[in-house]
Amino acid sequence: MTARALVIAAPSSGSGKTTVATGLIAALRERGTAVAPFKVGPDYIDPGYHTLAAGRVGRNLDPVLVGTERIAPLARHGAAGAEIAVVEGVMGLFDGRLADGQGSTAQVAGLLGAPVVLVVDCRGQSRSLAALLHGFRSFDPEVRLAGVVLNQVGSERHETVLRAAAEEAGLPVLGALPRRDALAVPSRHLGLVTAAEHGAAAVSAVAAMAELVAAHVDLDAVVRLAEPLPPGPAWSAADAVRAMVQVRERPAPRTAVFGGPAFTFGYAEHVELLAAAGAEVVVVDPLRDETLPDGTAALVLPGGFPEEHVAALGANEGLRAAVAALAASGAPLHAECGGLLYLCESLDDAPMCGVLPARAAMTGRLTLGYRDAVALTGSPLFPAGARVAGHEFHHCAVTPAAGSAPAWGWRGGAPEGWVVGGVHASFLHTHPAGDPDAVARFVGAAAL
Repeated sequence: MTARALVIAAPSSGSGKTTVATGLIAALRERGTAVAPFKVGPDYIDPGYHTLAAGRVGRNLDPVLVGTERIAPLARHGAAGAEIAVVEGVMGLFDGRLADGQGSTAQVAGLLGAPVVLVVDCRGQSRSLAALLHGFRSFDPEVRLAGVVLNQVGSERHETVLRAAAEEAGLPVLGALPRRDALAVPSRHLGLVTAAEHGAAAVSAVAAMAELVAAHVDLDAVVRLAEPLPPGPAWSAADAVRAMVQVRERPAPRTAVFGGPAFTFGYAEHVELLAAAGAEVVVVDPLRDETLPDGTAALVLPGGFPEEHVAALGANEGLRAAVAALAASGAPLHAECGGLLYLCESLDDAPMCGVLPARAAMTGRLTLGYRDAVALTGSPLFPAGARVAGHEFHHCAVTPAAGSAPAWGWRGGAPEGWVVGGVHASFLHTHPAGDPDAVARFVGAAAL
């Protein structure tokens, strides 16, 4: 079965994409439709809500981090067994990397051959909607704008005028959502509170989104718009690492991956690649588990919100000591952003692992953007000189910002991150599907 795809986009951030996309996913699932959820870009938070809504893992599609050639194969992989793929966009429809617009929702829609439904926050406008829709429809003929969902509609009269405006622009109205504040999900410095942290309230929020969309959006009309994903092979973790994986007689190296509410910033393909490269993957929740699993040979510390759980992380002395001992043994450790903070001596003055001679603290400054980075120091993941596309997104600072053997450098930035023994730690997020050889190297180092 080939899944059909549809992209949910908007003129700008804050228009209601997440409400419509998550509600649509959940509402279709409740009707018995198998839905594969996706998010454009490097966002880690929305896929958590998509996962709750779909009952299957939410995945990311980011041409900057994985390359344009992998977008359709990754979509086919993530949509295996599903009837429809719902792809939530990022920012405004045509917004992407500041330098060149790469990674935009429009680009991903084109790579998937998928039609676009535009979600418009209609507060403060009526017939002007026609001009807005005309502009978005005509700006890039390659983007197929197929319909519109009106959001934040104030009254029946408001809806009537808006529908007439959409008709002037030649676009069907697929739904009209009334103004409602009850669906607000708590947010903080990096966006929404993650679904893992929001717990039962996240489940309730998803249910409310589903109820709203089911009541005010023509689900059948939306489904009819979806079109088949492009033909071709699906991405395969085994195929991606096959050239790097050597047959080993030793047991699979046990690789611990931090998870739980404090460390949620990871890509589903990462664990799949670790397993395909020969690792035995075990998830560790540092808010609950007091030590590493017996026989742990490697550790992955993804990003997340350790700063929101700093007291509990600091109080877990047994696990902090176990992580420090693993690092001292020379075992490979891969830490990104939140994982970097956990390896420092302290985070906001709370004790952390002390693997790195640095202190971390929250700041009022947001660091955000794609980076074309080069590895300044060889590590279990990357040889010196390797080039990768990565992404930074944090409000924290580490002092000093880099060790004597920095992890990364990029144009316009100072050296960043740490390579110490088998430890590779930095603020830079990478997508393992963009460089699967790095995962295979990491597992290979664990097996030595």
